[in-house]
Amino acid sequence: MRRAKIDRKTKETDVSISINLDGNGMHSIRTSIPFIDHMLSLMSKHGLIDMKIEAKGDIEIDYHHTVEDIGIVLGKAVKQALGDMKGISRYGQATVPMDEALASVSLDISGRPYLVYQVEFPKKGKLRNFDPDLIEDFLHAFVSTSGITLHVATPYGRNTHHIIEAIFKALGRALRQAVAIDPRVKGVPSTKKMIG
Repeated sequence: MRRAKIDRKTKETDVSISINLDGNGMHSIRTSIPFIDHMLSLMSKHGLIDMKIEAKGDIEIDYHHTVEDIGIVLGKAVKQALGDMKGISRYGQATVPMDEALASVSLDISGRPYLVYQVEFPKKGKLRNFDPDLIEDFLHAFVSTSGITLHVATPYGRNTHHIIEAIFKALGRALRQAVAIDPRVKGVPSTKKMIG
């Protein structure tokens, strides 16, 4: 089992994440931000990645610090759980519809963090008290510590919630594909014989 547990405590946040890449999508997620709890549970379920996430932060000021730090810690946990990366498929891609919205996610466990984020929300403003722009900040933090190259595109969608939900489902499915062990892959899947 490829597992990891990472804790991060700052003056602004306290985040603890445990994951199992070879799980079945079991999750316990309590971040004090219900919208992010929902999205991460979708990522876990569709990625078949077990996740336990506990996060507290200065949400009375803003959600930004907490959302970003969850991304930082989750990225570190994925990287640690991958270990030497021998035998992984490395690449993953998923396109997921959510009613009228469509999201496409492609990723490479490359050791080179990079985010391409081609997402436009149809309306400006918050979902209740959640700022949709924080999704880009979360993904940027996630790739910066996981070493993943991530491309996210949403060609259309009317409902902001549906667009974000499609992104997280697609991210889970693409990650599930990329971390999967392929018995035909010998060693690290790179002609360089190393990732990063």
